[in-house]
Amino acid sequence: MIKTMMNLFLTKELKFPPIEHATKEGIVAIGGDLSTERLLLAYKSGIFPWYSEGEPILWWSPDPRFVLFPDEIKISKSMKKVINKNIFEIRYNTAFREVISNCSKLRVDKEGTWITDDMIEAYCKLHELGYARSVETWHDGRLVGGLYGIHIGRCFFGESMFSTMTNASKFALIMLAENLKEKKYLLIDCQVYTNHLASMGAKEIPRNEFLRIIKEGLSAADYRYENPSLIPL
Repeated sequence: MIKTMMNLFLTKELKFPPIEHATKEGIVAIGGDLSTERLLLAYKSGIFPWYSEGEPILWWSPDPRFVLFPDEIKISKSMKKVINKNIFEIRYNTAFREVISNCSKLRVDKEGTWITDDMIEAYCKLHELGYARSVETWHDGRLVGGLYGIHIGRCFFGESMFSTMTNASKFALIMLAENLKEKKYLLIDCQVYTNHLASMGAKEIPRNEFLRIIKEGLSAADYRYENPSLIPL
C-alpha cells in the first residue's frame, strides 16, 4: 500500500499516473500544482482536485462516477411552480468570483471548505480564459444562488453550488441542464454521490463509461473565448 501511494506523488512533469492505478477511494495523484495547464489536463483525463486547506493537493477519479445527463433532469412539481412564478432570473458568467466565493464561504460555515484561496484564484484564471463558467440565480438584483464548473467541448464538469434563498441552486442547475440539453451536451459531471443531486436525476455510472463519454464530448472544439460573459454558457 505504501509503495502504491508513493507512485501517486506528482513530479514537475505535466502528466498524471494511469487512472487504473488509483486507490480504492479514487485518488489518482498527490501533489503538483493548480496551474491552468495541469487543471485542464486533469479534467480532460476525468480527474479533479479535492483537498482541504493545509493538505497536499489530492487528485481524484472515483469509480463509480456521479453524473447528470441533461435530458434526465428531474423537475419536481413544486419546482415547476417556482419556475412558472418567474421569481428568479438566470445569468451566466457575470459574477464568477462571487459564485465561487459564496460556495467556499457556505462550506466554511458547515463543515470546512475544500475551496481554498489558491483554488479560487486558479479557477478565476480558468474563467478569464473561457473554461470556467458560472450559472447564477438572481432575485431582485441580488445574487442568491448558483454553481460553477469547467466547460470543455460538449462536457460540463460541475464543481460546487450554493444557495442563500430556497430553491435558488436548484433553479440554476435546472436552467443549466435545459441549456446544455438544447446544445446537445453529453453530461454534467457531479463527481461524487449526494442525495440532493440524485433526487434531481443524477446517477452513478462506471468510471470506464464516464471516460468513454467524455472522450466523445471532448472531441468537439476546445472552446476559448476572450470575454466569457458575452456567451450564453
